[in-house]
Amino acid sequence: MGMGGADIIPGVSGGTIAFISGIYEELITSIKSINLETLKLIGTGRFLEFWKRINGRFLIVLLSGILVSLISLANLVTSLMETHPIQLWSFFFGLIVVSALVVSRDIQKWTGMVVISFSFGCLIAFLITQIVPGETPHTIPWIFFSGAIAICAMILPGISGSFLLIMMGKYLFIIKALTEFDLKVILVFSTGCLLGLMTFSRVISWLLKKYKDFTIALLAGFMIGSLNKVWPWKQTISTFIDRHGVVKPMIQENILPNTYHALGYETFLWQAILFFVLGVGVVFLLEKLAINQKNG
Repeated sequence: MGMGGADIIPGVSGGTIAFISGIYEELITSIKSINLETLKLIGTGRFLEFWKRINGRFLIVLLSGILVSLISLANLVTSLMETHPIQLWSFFFGLIVVSALVVSRDIQKWTGMVVISFSFGCLIAFLITQIVPGETPHTIPWIFFSGAIAICAMILPGISGSFLLIMMGKYLFIIKALTEFDLKVILVFSTGCLLGLMTFSRVISWLLKKYKDFTIALLAGFMIGSLNKVWPWKQTISTFIDRHGVVKPMIQENILPNTYHALGYETFLWQAILFFVLGVGVVFLLEKLAINQKNG
C-alpha cells in the first residue's frame, strides 16, 4: 500500500518504498521469474509449480496492496496536494533523504567508479525533474506507451513514474480513469505496465547481480537527484492550459522559505519541519520492521 501511495505522488517513487522496506531485490527477482518457461507450466496444468516459481504469494499480496492503495488513495492524495502541499512535500523530502542514506549503507566499498555511478544517478534524476511538462494524445498507443515507461520508473528508487506521466501529459488522465473505473483505459495502461515491468526487471536484476555496488550507488543517486522535485517551497515561473482549459504550473523554481514568505504566502515552516521529521521516522520504522522480519 505504501508503494501504491508513493506512486500517486509526482516526484516520489514506489521503488523507494520497496528499497527501504527490504523487499526490493525479492520484488525484482520475482518479476523476472515470469517468463515463457514458467508460463508453459500453466499450459501443462502445473499451476502449483508455476505459483512457487514466480513467488506468487509475495507478488499477489504486494500487487493487491498497490491496487487497493491506488484506488483508495487517489482522491485523498490529489486533494492533499492541493490543500496541504508544503506539508506533503516536506514529508516526502524527509523520507527520500534518509532513504538514500539507508540504501547507500548496502554499498560494500566506495571506490572511484562507485562515486561516479552515484554522481551519474544524481545528475540523471535532476535532469529528469527539469523536463517541462507536455501534452500527448489520449490514444491507445500513447496510453500503452505511457504505462510501459512509467512502470520502469516506478521500480527505480528516486525516479517517479507519476512524474514521468506528468511529463507526457497523462497523469491526471490516468488518475481520472482510476477514480471513474474507466476499464478500457485501465486495461490498456496496465498492459503497457506489465510489458515494461517484465522487460526492465531483467535489466535491474542483471545489474544487481553483476555490479551490485555500482547499481545501488546509482539508485541512491537517483533518490538524491529527485529531491529537486519535492522541495516544498516553489515559485511558479510560467503556466500552461491543459486540454480541459485548466491553468497549471509549467515551470517552477525552488526558493527559500523566507523568499516564499516575502511573496505573500504562508510558509508553514514548523509544520514542514514536523512532517520532515515524520518522514525520517517512517523510514527508520520500516527499516526496523524489515530487519525484524528477516530475523524472525
